[in-house]
Amino acid sequence: TGAAKAEARRSVKAGGGARMQGFHVTFITDANRKHGHGAWAEWLRQTAKSLGIRGATCLAGYEGYGRDGRIHSEGFVELADRPVMVIMAVAPEQADALFALLEREKANVF
Repeated sequence: TGAAKAEARRSVKAGGGARMQGFHVTFITDANRKHGHGAWAEWLRQTAKSLGIRGATCLAGYEGYGRDGRIHSEGFVELADRPVMVIMAVAPEQADALFALLEREKANVF
């Protein structure tokens, strides 16, 4: 169960007092979700890098539930069902490129 959330950040002070505009984008998926032959979260992180997005962080969650209402958690034996977040800060043009690529790839985000 993947979900994407974008939070607009109109004007944020960067180091040195410079102003930048962009978005904080968070994708939430399951560790066992695949795209192609690999993990969806890893594919997304590599895709972000290839688009020139300067940083992306993958975080594993302990427990959550998806759009189907089913609980996803880090089990005692099985880690594949745990939630994973991929978080990145992107400029507006990078956000456009990322979401266009997700659409072209038919990457099942939602």
